[in-house]
Amino acid sequence: MSTKPAVHRQLNIKSGVAKRLLKEHILYAKEAEEQQRKVDKLIANNAEEWDVKSARRILEESHRMIKDSDNRLGKAVQDLRELVLRVKSQPEFAEDVELLHAEEALEEASV
Repeated sequence: MSTKPAVHRQLNIKSGVAKRLLKEHILYAKEAEEQQRKVDKLIANNAEEWDVKSARRILEESHRMIKDSDNRLGKAVQDLRELVLRVKSQPEFAEDVELLHAEEALEEASV
């Protein structure tokens, strides 16, 4: 992976993965909040036990998806961080635009 186009490609791919997984993680968190409101509403309205159980199962699945997306995001951020550090050590990439974009994606996803 010493050629510049190959490095650019890897930076783009890993940056895109980190951005996509961050969006996915945020969406799952929003879904869990929405589902929690739904469960609370069902309980407040004395809904049937089956409806409450069903809503709780969906909420639990949302929490599992948050955990899964968090794990995948962490791995993607780690991969991107390692690649950025390797590329930064090469002088030909000192002012590289793709490297700057990858660093921005890394900063966004690390939050």
